[in-house]
Amino acid sequence: MNQPVTHDPANPAGFTSTAADSALSEALAVIRKRRWILIACAIVGILYGYYLASTQPIIFTATGRIQVHEANSTATQMMGSSLSQETNLENELGIIMSDSLLLNVARNMNLVNNPDFMGGKAARFRDINDPVVRTEVLRRLGGAVVATVIPRTAMVRITCTASKPQLAADIVNQVINAYQQRSFETRFESTKRISQWLSGQLDDLRQQVETSQEQLIDLQKRLGVLGLGFDATKPPTTQLAVSVDALSTASVGAKVQRILAESRYRVLANSDPDLLESNLDVAGGQSELSKLRSDAAETQASIAELSITLGPKNPKIVALQAHQREIQRELRSEENRLLTEAKQALVAAKANEDQTSSALEEQKQESYRLRDDLVEYTLRQRDYEANRTLYESLLSKLRAASVQAGLDSLEIDIVDQALKPAAPSITPRSTILLRTLLISLVAGLMIAFTMESLDTGIRSVAEVEQITQLPSLSVIPRVRRLSSDTGTMSVAQNNIGVLATSKSQFSEAFRSLRTSLLLATTGHPPKVILISSSTPGEGKTTVATNLAAILAQRDTKVILIDGDLRRPNVHHRFGLNGRVGLSTVLSGGSTLEDAVKNVPEVPNLDVLCSGPVPPFPTEMLSSEAMHDLLLYCCSIYTHIVIDTPPILSVTDGVILARQADAIVLVVRHGKSSRNAVRRSRDLLVRSGANITGVLLNSVDINAPEYHGYYGYSGYSYSNIDSESWEAGSNATPGGGQGKARDGGNRSSGPGEPSGAEGHDGEDRA
Repeated sequence: MNQPVTHDPANPAGFTSTAADSALSEALAVIRKRRWILIACAIVGILYGYYLASTQPIIFTATGRIQVHEANSTATQMMGSSLSQETNLENELGIIMSDSLLLNVARNMNLVNNPDFMGGKAARFRDINDPVVRTEVLRRLGGAVVATVIPRTAMVRITCTASKPQLAADIVNQVINAYQQRSFETRFESTKRISQWLSGQLDDLRQQVETSQEQLIDLQKRLGVLGLGFDATKPPTTQLAVSVDALSTASVGAKVQRILAESRYRVLANSDPDLLESNLDVAGGQSELSKLRSDAAETQASIAELSITLGPKNPKIVALQAHQREIQRELRSEENRLLTEAKQALVAAKANEDQTSSALEEQKQESYRLRDDLVEYTLRQRDYEANRTLYESLLSKLRAASVQAGLDSLEIDIVDQALKPAAPSITPRSTILLRTLLISLVAGLMIAFTMESLDTGIRSVAEVEQITQLPSLSVIPRVRRLSSDTGTMSVAQNNIGVLATSKSQFSEAFRSLRTSLLLATTGHPPKVILISSSTPGEGKTTVATNLAAILAQRDTKVILIDGDLRRPNVHHRFGLNGRVGLSTVLSGGSTLEDAVKNVPEVPNLDVLCSGPVPPFPTEMLSSEAMHDLLLYCCSIYTHIVIDTPPILSVTDGVILARQADAIVLVVRHGKSSRNAVRRSRDLLVRSGANITGVLLNSVDINAPEYHGYYGYSGYSYSNIDSESWEAGSNATPGGGQGKARDGGNRSSGPGEPSGAEGHDGEDRA
């Protein structure tokens, strides 16, 4: 037991799809499956199209064409608009279909009182200003008038449908006229608003220019600049610079003169004869003081010479001494005069120095002020030039706008006036029928694929293989048997399809399952084969009983064990007494030889019923006694087939799965949920079980996804199926079946179903 098996869904050992269905094949399968929805939708579409074609009103369509030139508005140019021609045409279409323009057309044509336009309701709609009336008129006119752009042109096609031909033409022409008038008025008003805006801007700019000019003139007066054309890069600073240089030179000279006068005064004040004499020499030539000193020296010399010869009392000497005293007096007077002159010269030099320095400082301050004024002057001049340039530019645009105001409306040319149509505009009946048919088919396809997506049941081999990643071992068909055959059958033949006839699609499917299982394991065929399903009602008991019978037909010893201790059903299929079975063997109440029943219709098949329902079936199935029982059966029988409870209902099946060599997961066509099958597969994998593959049961072989699986040319099968074999499996012994036998048969009443897919009362544990 428990031989490892490698599963490859892409290359299964048994009955698998030869290749993955393409998306187109799957779509076609859905269409074939839901074809009645498409047929019903197509019939409804054709009937509705015929109704529309028969009841369509007689209407007339008038057409006019206009050409819209590219915008040439002054306002647009000034705003720098760069809209493409396509965008401009889309904008014009919006204007043509606007409520305001259509309302003007309705007013001009008095459509509110036109019974042909209002459909006989003109008497009820008199005041177009009434909101209800206005809404109704706009609804009718908006539905009648259509404006479209003619591709690759700058032309617009305007059409109108009405009950009267002349009314349709008049509405189109009135729409064109209203559009032309609106274009003229709108563009004229736009240009007028731009002109008014420019005028206001010009007034402000003119005031700014005048203010700038006045400020500039004031600065020119202060700076002594003549004319507004003064070049600020060459300011009048030459004279000021010369004055500053002259004052700087004079200041230096005055400082020198002050220093010289101060030196002379100090020398004179010192009264040093040598210094005084040298100073007088530097001052220039022999001064009066020098002469006096010379006379004093000569007089002193004469006195000295005469005193020696004449004596001190000599009148000459006395006279010379008096002269000497006069000279000394004059000398002192001259020295005082020179000192006074030096002092006055020093005071004058200091005053000259102070005045020169003050004048130089004032001139420097004037230079600084002039520099600031020149900077302000430059800014004022630039401001004045900028305002004047902007003013002149806007003034020229204003004059251009005034000239252009009457020219911008010439943008719309009438290519074709709408003429009275000669014949009504009626959509061909074939077009209406084709249109409604296509719409109904599309709706039918949407409904079909929606229903398919909402269907959670598994319906194809490819789908179950994709969900479980396991190979498909076989496909069991769902076909009906004739009730007249049941009268001559035993209970086992009546409930086990492969025993009824060997030449049916049902029997052939189980032969395919047998072949797949025998080839599924490497080395040797599997001994312990476990049959289970995800939920009750999927036909696992039918598969187990028929598989055991088909295996026993190979002259191999086979035992079928009913491992569903909660809701057993195998003994009903064979008409056996279920009082002794697996539960009594595991509990020690009987031996295997006493509990096993042979099936007379299949001599190589023994059946071990479940026996009485035990209080703890899970513990019993997981006991060592169960393991020993399977080992003992392996030594006696070639194959052991175990029918277990559903995987998701209880854990019994998962427990037994660990002891099986091969596990077949039964999936009921159209009933088994994708999530349930996926969860069952995950539970078995996590428990370490060896899942051989899946079996799709109760398949409608006429379904589109199984087209070609059965019904080969030249073959004819009896109508025996998994569904009919389980239909009466839960019937009581008194309900038309014979008495239970210990190893014997129970007969079913004639015509009574006994089938598969509905049995699973045992699966509802």
